[in-house]
Amino acid sequence: MSDEREEFLAVARRAREAAAGLAPLPRAAKDAALHRIADALVAAAPEIVKANEVDVARARDNGTSEYMIDRLSLSEARIAAIAEAVRQVAALPDPVGETLRGNVLPNGLELRQIRVPLGVVGMIYEGRPNVTVDAAALCLKSGNVAMLRGSSSAHDSNTVLVEVMQGALAETEVPADAVQLVPGTSRESVKHLMRARGLVDVLIPRGGASLINSVVEESTVPVIETGVGNCAVYVDAAADVDMAVEILLNAKTQRPSVCNAAETFLVHADIADTFVPRALEALKTAGVTVHGDDRMRSYSADVVEATDDDWYAEYLSLDIAARVVDSLEDAVAHIRTYGSGHTEAIVTASQPAAKRFVSLVDSASVMVNASTRFTDGEEFGFGAEIGISTQKLHARGPMGLPELTSTKYVVTGEGHTRG
Repeated sequence: MSDEREEFLAVARRAREAAAGLAPLPRAAKDAALHRIADALVAAAPEIVKANEVDVARARDNGTSEYMIDRLSLSEARIAAIAEAVRQVAALPDPVGETLRGNVLPNGLELRQIRVPLGVVGMIYEGRPNVTVDAAALCLKSGNVAMLRGSSSAHDSNTVLVEVMQGALAETEVPADAVQLVPGTSRESVKHLMRARGLVDVLIPRGGASLINSVVEESTVPVIETGVGNCAVYVDAAADVDMAVEILLNAKTQRPSVCNAAETFLVHADIADTFVPRALEALKTAGVTVHGDDRMRSYSADVVEATDDDWYAEYLSLDIAARVVDSLEDAVAHIRTYGSGHTEAIVTASQPAAKRFVSLVDSASVMVNASTRFTDGEEFGFGAEIGISTQKLHARGPMGLPELTSTKYVVTGEGHTRG
């Protein structure tokens, strides 16, 4: 057995032991620990920023795009915002122990189904060091231990963040080992986590398509699949043009490097002559390159010819694919063919069109006259999310605290025996 494997197993066993100590703790103990973490992050902000500067410099030397560097970068202001998100998680209701259903059976047995922690939750994620804290906070609040494996690009930042959180936990009732950083930066260290069945209860990958597919296909640990964000905005024939332009711009440009940013827009042919010139001009002014079909390209020489890859693309940049469609059904067909099941939006003044779009689109979130950027745990009132699930088992959409729990049945009798 390699030294790296032995080191991983030692960490995983400590996590497993910590899970047993964390699960029965009351809400007050968990909330106090979260507030202690928030305070410690703010106090250690200069140290965290210094470590992050090393990661950012390395990323720039490696030719990383500025959009991805933005996701990687931390400042004292961003750390303060991360700490505030931790406090918001502390303020949320504790899902552990909640009774989902219960009744008295005909034989007199009392039956209750209650929420319980998953146990040890492994996170494999790219780039963004804020995920290190968000994931830890959500896991702790829901009674779970967090085993964290961020990307090597954020290793220095993540190392300091976890050290700060562990130091804070050491002053609370929550075991310090309830937050763990998977040792190593090699691909093998990721595989150790993916193969830790029996020590890790569930894995949640968060990142690009290649990362997610790799974890889903290679892991022996059960996986909650989060998805890439090839999100579409459909501008219906009955859309308010001013509203549609505003929503499209927000969905694409408010923060283009995140999974709920729009990567495609579809326009009904009946409104195309009015909407498309306005939209193309606004996108051009915002620095967006449009990759369009022949009908879209007929409106402007600035539109780049779209390839099949463009329809599937999660650009995470100031690029967007665009197509003119002949009907709402054609828009839905495009989304079903190329979309990722994350978030789609319709802009329309027609209630029947909105209802039909909602019923036909099979995505985790569907927006009516609103930007795709609202698919977010905090925006939904869940606090910091651990990811956005595009699967259909257990959890779908932004994953807050309830999605980090399982259930068990508690049956209470009075000497009952089965005949």
